[in-house]
Amino acid sequence: MRNLIFAIVMIALLSGTTGCKRVIRNTTVFVEDSVRHYFPIRQGEELSILYNIENTGDEPLIIQDIHTSCGCIVIDQDASRLVPPNGNSYLHMKYNSRKNVGEVRHTIRIYGNIEPKGVKKLEFIVNVVPDPDYTRDYEELYRESTEGGVVGDIVDGKMRDKGYYIKGYYPNEVISPSHTERREENDPFN
Repeated sequence: MRNLIFAIVMIALLSGTTGCKRVIRNTTVFVEDSVRHYFPIRQGEELSILYNIENTGDEPLIIQDIHTSCGCIVIDQDASRLVPPNGNSYLHMKYNSRKNVGEVRHTIRIYGNIEPKGVKKLEFIVNVVPDPDYTRDYEELYRESTEGGVVGDIVDGKMRDKGYYIKGYYPNEVISPSHTERREENDPFN
């Protein structure tokens, strides 16, 4: 009798833990102006972007993940990841243009139960122009390229870090005449 009561209690507990499970099917999503062209901005400025995501299907939209094509795009995490049927949610993000110049094209992918492939692709294009207050003129660029400068150091590295040097690189370089004469005599390419 004791075993029968124990069996009945166990069956009741196990049946209570295996409650019904609803399967969430894919839904349709509409984003107005999913490809956008913004007006030019200066390098270093932030661009605030807002997308309205509408769930046009009969199932709730569950946003599982959002991927951006660049780390310069920061997504506001306060946005709702669950959108009811025929409801909408706003996706707010900020784009920092500090490290970009020229036409910039970025993609945002929203992953969830979205028809047909489980992803919605958003794209924005903006022209980032350099700030004229910090633009170097041609004389400064030429001087930097001939003296090594920032450009030369980045591309070639500092001369003393290479492990060798080029004749005439150091301004106070002294080469003994006997050393150069010997080398010229033995040089087969002279």
